[in-house]
Amino acid sequence: MRSLERHRDVAAYALGVLDEADAFRFEDHLMECVDCSARVTEFGPVTRQLMLYRRATPRTVHPAARPGPRMLDRLLAEITARHRRARRRLLYAVAASVVFAVAGPATALLASGGPHPVRVAATDERTGVWAQVTTADEDWGSRVELTVKDGAGPRTCRLVVIGRDGSEETVTSWRAQQHDARPDTVEGGAALHPDEIARYEVRTADGEHLVTLSPR
Repeated sequence: MRSLERHRDVAAYALGVLDEADAFRFEDHLMECVDCSARVTEFGPVTRQLMLYRRATPRTVHPAARPGPRMLDRLLAEITARHRRARRRLLYAVAASVVFAVAGPATALLASGGPHPVRVAATDERTGVWAQVTTADEDWGSRVELTVKDGAGPRTCRLVVIGRDGSEETVTSWRAQQHDARPDTVEGGAALHPDEIARYEVRTADGEHLVTLSPR
């Protein structure tokens, strides 16, 4: 695959439609191309929406199926329920902001990430990589913030969530700089909710395991 073709395959790789051989070659390319690594991350929202559609659509539904007469009623009811949840979240955020004004910066994450964000950290003894993941529940899944220290670069890495059902989803990717152990912080999102996540894994682009983080 020529270099220009590799650049053009960013979307296909992010959406998971490349065959195994092309995906392997593209991951080799990611280790050297910062621009493509950034573009893969930018496709995260599109990938999450497609994942949500896939999870919400039963396998037995034909692609050309037409909505039933009561679908509009169900959709309106769902929208109303989501609006109620959004108002409750707004009240939580207002309450958290009041606490923030009194207690100081320690409550900033709670105010910005929902009522009960989950935080977990771990260090792998073999690789020396340290990582911390903070996950906040959202209507569409989970908003994830990763802070990682990796002094063995340069290399392209990714954060993968593994569901309790065995499913895997890449949340975000980044480029570890050469011999730089300063923390990097990246953000992403997953279609799984926090209570559906069994563990998080930091891996290189070619699949090498760096560190595992398991929520309690």
